[in-house]
Amino acid sequence: MDNNISAPTSSNLFTDLPYLQLGGGFVIGLAVGYALKKSFKILILLLGLTLIGLFTLEHYHLITINDSGIEETVSAGTDTFKNIALFLKERLVSAGFAGGGSAVGGLLVGLKIG
Repeated sequence: MDNNISAPTSSNLFTDLPYLQLGGGFVIGLAVGYALKKSFKILILLLGLTLIGLFTLEHYHLITINDSGIEETVSAGTDTFKNIALFLKERLVSAGFAGGGSAVGGLLVGLKIG
């Protein structure tokens, strides 16, 4: 039995988490980036499931799909999502709190780990 393992105390419980040792701007950017990437994944999942359903209905001759209409709709949706991401990046850069640059760094890390 290993007696060298110590139980976490209130003083070191949160100091082992690397993101909590960074500034507030970084943590805000991290949260925004993480949420942005997760929401993008959910949107892609829903789009894929919808397209599978539409293609199945078309296969059984229940509907007719306009391929150019689907392409235009998806393109418009991705443009909207890009605009939202650019808005959030600009908002983090121009934030009134100290560390607007670190907020963008946090955004990039959040996008990476999301």
